[in-house]
Amino acid sequence: MKWNEAVLSLKSYQPGKSTDEVKKLYGLEKITKLASNENPFGCSEKVREAVRNSTHSFAIYPDGYATMLREAVANHTGVKPTQLIFGNGSDENIQIISRSLLGSGKNTVMATGTFSQYRHNATLEGAEVREVPHLDGAHDLEGMLKEIDEKTAVVWLCTPNNPTGKYISEKDLVSFIERVPEDVLIVLDEAYCEYATAEDYPRTNQWINTFKNLIILRTFSKIYGLASFRVGYGLADEDIIQKLDPSREPFNVNTLAQNIAIVALEDQAFIEKCKDENQKGLKQYYEFCDKENLAYYPSQGNFIFIHFKQDADMVFQYLLERGYIARSGKAFGFPNSLRVTIGSTDENEGMINTIKTFLNEVEAPSNSLL
Repeated sequence: MKWNEAVLSLKSYQPGKSTDEVKKLYGLEKITKLASNENPFGCSEKVREAVRNSTHSFAIYPDGYATMLREAVANHTGVKPTQLIFGNGSDENIQIISRSLLGSGKNTVMATGTFSQYRHNATLEGAEVREVPHLDGAHDLEGMLKEIDEKTAVVWLCTPNNPTGKYISEKDLVSFIERVPEDVLIVLDEAYCEYATAEDYPRTNQWINTFKNLIILRTFSKIYGLASFRVGYGLADEDIIQKLDPSREPFNVNTLAQNIAIVALEDQAFIEKCKDENQKGLKQYYEFCDKENLAYYPSQGNFIFIHFKQDADMVFQYLLERGYIARSGKAFGFPNSLRVTIGSTDENEGMINTIKTFLNEVEAPSNSLL
């Protein structure tokens, strides 16, 4: 077989074990999954009702232009329908961007310790990946600017950043964008933006009318609780949308997903409730970590990145065997950190108590490994 070298150099995305697998493996009756930054409160009840009452024909192709969803998102965000692109989750939009702009002889700039699909797709396209080490969990914007040259095609920014939860303030973000060459596409991944509460967290919808080399990615997978439906979208100048669209697969967002996303968008009361509950959950973890002298990054997302003085895989395995699934930081380049999704009050309490038991049972080495 004449495989592309890039394909042979990569591993496929490795999702965590399913709850059924963990139950069977460790003989557990209950599993609490706090590993994938899913909404612990599920989705809006209006969405559930719409699914139950769905009468869509399975024999008809979806609307390839996502007309009704496009209009709903345009109204919600205040942009033109022609300034939107839809994908099978944000993952596909990342793939579309990479396919459209990256290739041999080009490079792309990103942070270390950020969403893995930026690197993955860039590597598949044969582009050089330039990663800039984070600064205490945040993007080193000045360092990233230094890596940009005449062969740079795309710069990736994740804010709030996955897995650290750090964000880029409006002042710093504007300053960065203004200094990036106009022929370099800036991808602003805002998958967790609805959870952000910081006063200087930027509200970027209208920025696409000012910065013509900017695309903003959003998703219905997180706070809207529609991860299994796979709906993501991007906001950008019309010229960018037109040039990206040929790389998009036809009928890429299925009919049910399009209609369900519209219903989810209409229930903003549910979104505000989830946002409030997330803040309560973060407070639970902050208070616990402060009491136990565990370092962590304050988060603007629906997860918290906690630092231990142990191998992260050891902490992960201890929790797993007791029915709590988190995410080891090793895959992100943080060998002693654990990412924990914020759950319900009871789920958070259960995870916290299990971590506390771990800290009491396992003697931590004296040297700090942050």
